[in-house]
Amino acid sequence: MRVLIAAVILGVFSLTAMAADLPSKEAKRVQEAATVLKEIHAVPDKDIPQELWEKAECVMVIPSLKKAAFVVGGEYGGGLMSCRHNGGWSAPVFMRVEKGSWGLQIGAQSIDLVLLVMNKSGTEKLLKNKVTLGAEASAAAGPVGRDARAATDAQMKAEILSYSRTQGLFAGVNLSGGAIRPDTDANAHLYGQNVTPTDVVMSGTVKPTAGTEPFMNALRRESAATGR
Repeated sequence: MRVLIAAVILGVFSLTAMAADLPSKEAKRVQEAATVLKEIHAVPDKDIPQELWEKAECVMVIPSLKKAAFVVGGEYGGGLMSCRHNGGWSAPVFMRVEKGSWGLQIGAQSIDLVLLVMNKSGTEKLLKNKVTLGAEASAAAGPVGRDARAATDAQMKAEILSYSRTQGLFAGVNLSGGAIRPDTDANAHLYGQNVTPTDVVMSGTVKPTAGTEPFMNALRRESAATGR
C-alpha cells in the first residue's frame, strides 16, 4: 500500500513539474502569444496572406507590448519564435524586442507584434546576440489580406515582415530602429544553460516542453485549418 501511495505522489509531482517548467511571467507570454495567433487567423480578410505564411521560415509573436516599456527604464517586450523544420514547427525560443525610435511613436498603450522571418539569412541574424531592424536586417511592414500579390517590391525582398495589432486593428508596421535578441534568461529556464537558441530552432533535435504547448498547438491548428 505504501509503495502504491508513493508511486501516486511521485506521479503527481512529476506532472506538476512538467506543467510548471516555466515561471509564471513566461507562461503568461506563451498563452498570450497563442491567443494572438488564433485571433488574427480568425479574420481571413485581415490576416497575413497565406502565400507569405507558407513561405516564412519562422514566426515570432510578441504579445501585449506596453508603450510604457519604452519610456521608463529601457525595458522590453518578449515573446516566442518558432521555425519550420522538416515540414513542422520547431520548439520555440523566447525572444525580446528592445527600445527603438518607433516605440515612442505608437499611440496605443499596448500592441501585439507578429513578425515573419522570410529567409534563412534573417533567421541567422535574429539568433545572434542582437540585431537592429532596418540596419542589420532588412525589415518592412507586411501586407494584409488574402492576396500577397499586392505586396510592394520592398516587402517581397525584406528579410522580416512585421505586423501590429492594436485596439482590434491588424496591419503592417515599420519596426526599423528596434532591436531584437534571444531572451537568454527565459531560454535558460526552458532548456538549460547549455542549449542555444540555434540548437532549438535549427537542429530539430530539441523537443517542445509542456509549458510551450499552447503556442505549439496554435501554430499546428492554424496550419492545419488553413492548409499552411
